[in-house]
Amino acid sequence: MSVDPSLISHIYFVGLGNMGNPMAANLIRAGYQLTVYDLFAEKASNLVALGATLAPSLALGIADNQIIFVSLPGPKEVREVMLGESGLLKLARPGTIIIDSSTSSVDLVRELVAFAATRSIDFLEAPVTNAVDFAALGRLSIFVGGDAQIFAQCQPVFDVLGEKIFYVGQPGNGATIKLLTNLLWFVSAAAIGEGLMLGAKAGIPVETVWAAIKSSAGNSWVAEHDVPSIFAGHYDPSFSLELCCKDLGLVNEIARAQGYELPMGQKAQELFEQAKLKYGGDAAELHVVKMLEERVGMFLRPQKES
Repeated sequence: MSVDPSLISHIYFVGLGNMGNPMAANLIRAGYQLTVYDLFAEKASNLVALGATLAPSLALGIADNQIIFVSLPGPKEVREVMLGESGLLKLARPGTIIIDSSTSSVDLVRELVAFAATRSIDFLEAPVTNAVDFAALGRLSIFVGGDAQIFAQCQPVFDVLGEKIFYVGQPGNGATIKLLTNLLWFVSAAAIGEGLMLGAKAGIPVETVWAAIKSSAGNSWVAEHDVPSIFAGHYDPSFSLELCCKDLGLVNEIARAQGYELPMGQKAQELFEQAKLKYGGDAAELHVVKMLEERVGMFLRPQKES
């Protein structure tokens, strides 16, 4: 199904959370005309100020927008928005393209693609990675699965949102790649706290330990990007323990479906579930490090200059 060139500039964007909001803002700044919707209408205020139209309901935003872009927390929300009573896949016109950037399960992605096909709707999964600040800068990495021709037609939209766009083939591959990268992220997040603690308990200033890590084979995106959140004591509020546990559960589901277990994945899920139980699901992801700090009785903070 080809995209009508006269409508490619009109996008309906659903889900205006930590990632969706800056993504939608970048599309507006790039010249796209956006209709936006979120359960919490106040999340759209900055986008309306930029020129977006706020839909009064999920269903009423569909109209003649030929691309619908979705950014939601997880499979539960995706299923409801796509297949609920007023779901996008039930109300969108034939020929519509739906792009889902949520982190979802492989099975759900394939179910949605199959359902979309029965209604002559094209469906691309396009989960994104990198932090909220990268979303604001248009520097996301995006993993797109689905029909190659539809991907090519939507490439200009992806180019606004990310600097590294990967076409990964069949539906479900995008979810797999997104989740395996999150596995590496969460394992690294737990490990960076342990590495810093080993140095700090030896009496080495944590800023020296951090600099050494960044200059070693042990360096990582987490070491570069997340350690300042530990030092500041806010533990990166842009991503919650609830989402960490959700993604780790999906990671381990993939492995079990493939016929094996992930020892590191299971241990990471155990640690993050413990942190969630202790601090609550809304607490920031790096509370998994705070849990270690409290157990040891030492907080990882740089020495203040006199």
